[in-house]
Amino acid sequence: MPQASSLFTRLEYRLAEQLFHMRWLPRSPRTQRLTMHLFQRCADAGHPAALSLYGHMLFHRGVSPQDKARGARYVLEAAHGGDVRAQYQVGCIYEHGCAQYPRRDDNAVTWYARAGEAGHPLAAERLADAYRKGELGLAVDAEQAAYWQSLADRQLEPALWSSPDLPDAPTARH
Repeated sequence: MPQASSLFTRLEYRLAEQLFHMRWLPRSPRTQRLTMHLFQRCADAGHPAALSLYGHMLFHRGVSPQDKARGARYVLEAAHGGDVRAQYQVGCIYEHGCAQYPRRDDNAVTWYARAGEAGHPLAAERLADAYRKGELGLAVDAEQAAYWQSLADRQLEPALWSSPDLPDAPTARH
């Protein structure tokens, strides 16, 4: 039966994701409530993408401190499960702090590094910037800044070439 439950959770997540991307969703409060309910059910069932997405929404758009705290817990669970976007978000949570997770630069650096090494360009970019400016408790280190910047640039490059807005001929990035 756990397999059927898992299949049902995946189907619920697909439905929630489809509803979330519908253009008419913001105009329909009932559909929006249904979508958020489906995301919550999937997150409560441990669906990795739902933990990340719904947790992010709760943390950033939750009305109550309890919503924000639950969102942070969901994101942290997804990050521990290996979700790269969630790892980046956990870095942001620790960098800026919240009621449940106070600011901890060392944890922010750890999570940014995990996400950056796993392919998240914004995490690598944030570490490059932190090393350039001596932020997040890091000493200014041009070599480390260059390492993280090159990692960010390599991660952004495939996305640039696959963009439909770009011309066929490659152009230099500055």
